[in-house]
Amino acid sequence: MRSDAIKKGLERAPHRALLHAVGCTRSDLNKPFIGIVNSYSEIIPGHIHLRELAESVKSGIRAEGGIPFEVNTIAICDGIAMNHAGMKYSLPSRELIADSVETVVMAHQFDALVFLTNCDKIIPGMMMAAVRLNIPSIFISGGPMLAGYYPEPGGGLRQVDLSSTFEAVGKISAGKMTEKELELLEEVSCPAAAVAVVCLRLIR
Repeated sequence: MRSDAIKKGLERAPHRALLHAVGCTRSDLNKPFIGIVNSYSEIIPGHIHLRELAESVKSGIRAEGGIPFEVNTIAICDGIAMNHAGMKYSLPSRELIADSVETVVMAHQFDALVFLTNCDKIIPGMMMAAVRLNIPSIFISGGPMLAGYYPEPGGGLRQVDLSSTFEAVGKISAGKMTEKELELLEEVSCPAAAVAVVCLRLIR
């Protein structure tokens, strides 16, 4: 196993001591070490539920005889970064993500990887790292953002999403929508984070 490089042999006694410090037992040292690369972040709606998903992944790895180690990487929300100086950092973040994953994996010699990821730049950045590393890898997406529902003035509900909110800005300028209506649209157009966390708790 690749991980034998950090856990086998007399010279690796200090390494084993450090592994015991993070909870590894002596029997764990004979099992595959599986890295879980999680882009969880509290600022990105598509990532807010990945911490919960990671717990299920860890359970699956343990059930199959592996030892899971969750590590993280940076992530940027293109939508929140849009239309200000922060947008200049979005595309370059792919390289930072790939570099950080490669660095952590090579330093700790994981035998295989599970990537928990979502969104435009984070998925490609992690895939770049997986190609560089060339070890068994599984990608698990956090899934698409769910639609919200906007109450129509005459009754009924209209399906809306983030694009609806972008379009609404133009409608305000054209006098086709009030700022009060926009406020309500902002609150209902992106319900995914709360719904996703609840769903994960229900299926576990």
